[in-house]
Amino acid sequence: MRIATWNVNSIRARAGRVVDWLVREDVDVLAMQEIKCKPEQFPAERFEEAGYDLAIHGLNQWNGVAIASRYPIEELAMSFPGMPGFLKGQEGPDLPLEARALGATINGVRLWSLYVPNGRTLDDPHYAYKLDWLANLAASTRDELTAAPDRPLALMGDFNVAPLDSDVGDPSFVPGLSTHISPPERAAFAEFATVGLQDVVRPRIPEGYTFWDYKQLRFPRNEGLRIDFVLGSQPFADAVTSARIDRNERKGDAPSDHVPVVVDLDLSSDDEDDDDRPMIFG
Repeated sequence: MRIATWNVNSIRARAGRVVDWLVREDVDVLAMQEIKCKPEQFPAERFEEAGYDLAIHGLNQWNGVAIASRYPIEELAMSFPGMPGFLKGQEGPDLPLEARALGATINGVRLWSLYVPNGRTLDDPHYAYKLDWLANLAASTRDELTAAPDRPLALMGDFNVAPLDSDVGDPSFVPGLSTHISPPERAAFAEFATVGLQDVVRPRIPEGYTFWDYKQLRFPRNEGLRIDFVLGSQPFADAVTSARIDRNERKGDAPSDHVPVVVDLDLSSDDEDDDDRPMIFG
C-alpha cells in the first residue's frame, strides 16, 4: 500500500494537480492538510472519478484536513481525545476546536492527517496553543497505542516543527526568535518517540526539505524547512519498504509551498507467507 501526506495549501486551487499526481504516482491513500474549505466546497468529483473515496473535515476557509483513499475509510474521528481549541483573545477549556485532525482506519492501518498549529510568534497565545496541542496529541497517541499495540498506526502531516538544525535552510528562521525551531517545540516533537513512534522517512531520506516559502526565491535557492512527517508505530515501521520526498511537486504552475512525502508499506503477514510453504505432518 502506498500512502502519502501533502499540505496542499487550498485544494480548490490545486485539485487537478493533486489528482493527476495521485494517479501518476499510483498512491492508494493521501492525507491532506490546509484544504481551506468546507466539505461541500471540496472538489470531490475529481477524486471520485479517479477512484478515490473521501473523508473531509473543514469548517471554513482556514485549516482543514482530508483523506483520499482507494480502500474503504472506517472509524473516522475528527479530533483526538484532549485536543485543545483556540479562539483569538479567549482562554479556557471549552474553546472551539479547529479542523486540524482527521483519523481513519484504512486497510487495517490507523492513520491521522494532522495540521499542527503554526505558533505564529514565541510570545503569541497561538504558540502556547501549539505546545498544548502537541502535548495532548502525544498523550492521546500513547493511549491509542496501548489500546491496540499490534495495529499499525501513523501520524501524518504538517507538524510545523523542524526538529533538527539540518531541517532548516531558510535564513529567516533565527534561533531564539522564531517558532518551528524553538527548544520547547522540538521537545514536544521528540515526545512522539517517547510514546512509541518513529520517523519512518528520515532513515531512508536523511536530507531534504518539504516546505519552501513562496517569497524571496526560497525554492530556487533551496532555502526550505523539513516540517512534514510520517511518524509510525513499530508495526507500521516494520511494514515500510521505501520512502521519498517528491521535491518535483514544488515546481511547475501554481504549486503548493509543501511537497508530498510518500511511504510504501508491505502489509502481508507471516501467516500469509506461510500459506505457500509445504505442510509437514508428524
